[in-house]
Amino acid sequence: MEPAVSRHQSLKPDSSKHRAPPRKTTLPVKVGDLIIGDRNPVVVQEMLSTSPTDVTRALREIRALRSAGCRLIRVAVPDIPAARALADLKRETGVLLVADIHFDHRLALEALEAGADKLRLNPGTMGSAFKVREVVAASRERGVPIRVGVNSGSLQREILKKHGGVTAEGLVESALHEVSLLEKEGFQAIVVSIKSTDIGQTLQANRQLSEHVGYPLHVGITEAGYGEEGVIRSVIGLGSLLLEGIGDTVRVSLTHPDRVENIRVCREVLHLLHVPFV
Repeated sequence: MEPAVSRHQSLKPDSSKHRAPPRKTTLPVKVGDLIIGDRNPVVVQEMLSTSPTDVTRALREIRALRSAGCRLIRVAVPDIPAARALADLKRETGVLLVADIHFDHRLALEALEAGADKLRLNPGTMGSAFKVREVVAASRERGVPIRVGVNSGSLQREILKKHGGVTAEGLVESALHEVSLLEKEGFQAIVVSIKSTDIGQTLQANRQLSEHVGYPLHVGITEAGYGEEGVIRSVIGLGSLLLEGIGDTVRVSLTHPDRVENIRVCREVLHLLHVPFV
């Protein structure tokens, strides 16, 4: 009698019979030593849960994320001390950092001065064209790209009213508006993201967006949730887009005390789909 095959063994993918799904070609955007887009390996990223001003704890978390396979780490920058603390994190780890900026363009300028490798901001929230122009000039001078984007909890009131609530069309309209504000300044080192807590809405919006822009797309399900439910939601949403060739950089957003778990799930999805990643 032949030996029994375990359930785990029977489900293990045979890499010799599978190929990565064809990726959509997007414009290359350089972030430090990485290139996002242009069919380069998908970049795995995560967001720091610790304030950058708590340098000891932040460094500990960064090192854990790096050890788990994260190449790009987003850091919330709510004030000037947080922006300046990025310099300490860069000096101690050399990790690629994305400064997450809201509303105040001075925080973006300080983050760039501190060595941020990428900005995450929406120029429409900066308050005036002059402030956007300042950020764009400083980013261009340092060769730093900008990620713009929207999620289902941050749509402008006028778009919500126009579309009768949160819709895929409204999310795309908002993202395209943010892109246009950078393009008006002749800036094209752009990554775009649209995320929703609703899986179908996320899929529909990203499909539409990929038809409208040639920029790299950052994909994922925002606030995916706890435990098994969060994992399932992330796997369905992220996996579906990747199987359609959509997605150049990805993040899993589980509600979990240890964000290393986000990296584990993200890398496992990419591995099982045979999508090259770093």
